[in-house]
Amino acid sequence: MTFTRYAIYFAPPAQADWTRFATRWLGWDMEAGAEVAHPVIDGVDVAAVTDVPRKYGLHATMKPPFRLSDGQSLTDLQAACQRLAETQPSVTLDGLEIARFGRFLALRPVGDTGALNALAAACVRELDKFRAPAPTAELERRRASGLTPEQDANLLNWGYPYVMDTFRFHITLSGKLDKPTLKTVQAMLQEQLVPLLPVPFQIGDVALVGETEDGRFHLIHRYALSS
Repeated sequence: MTFTRYAIYFAPPAQADWTRFATRWLGWDMEAGAEVAHPVIDGVDVAAVTDVPRKYGLHATMKPPFRLSDGQSLTDLQAACQRLAETQPSVTLDGLEIARFGRFLALRPVGDTGALNALAAACVRELDKFRAPAPTAELERRRASGLTPEQDANLLNWGYPYVMDTFRFHITLSGKLDKPTLKTVQAMLQEQLVPLLPVPFQIGDVALVGETEDGRFHLIHRYALSS
């Protein structure tokens, strides 16, 4: 399989009940590399609601998608991911909750996120030599949405605005929704997904993923954290 970009994700454990539900909700299983049937939910067009995030799979981004820099190989990147994971402790938080991020819905962590943010920062920093510089058109596209000076500095230094101090861990569950749909979907997920969510919420590994030509992301390998 040939990949155009790579990223480091938190990929929820495949066999967990909440992962199974949320994977079907999105409609793409990145671990199996296959589409899955959406759940049938009265009053909700699940395919439309999840159209934008579907191709990424169920995940939280730790190091955003990047093209491989000249002189680096997937084998080199895999070895570096292994070394990184061996230096990073696992993370435990109180849980997860449904939240609104502007007009889309996501799961966010409950509890002190200091250790989680440090893990994400290490993923961004320690693997950055594998990232090819972003094309000028991509930089301008991101700037068009309006960035703070800190976000713009991140874009230049790390290829993405929302890393380091502007990082916010989240597992995306929808695209942008109008207010009535947002309210309906949030209530449905509160009823059907929230009871399945883990307490506590633990991150014991990070995942290297790759994007294929069709824009879909596939899980390449999970790397266990040190403890």
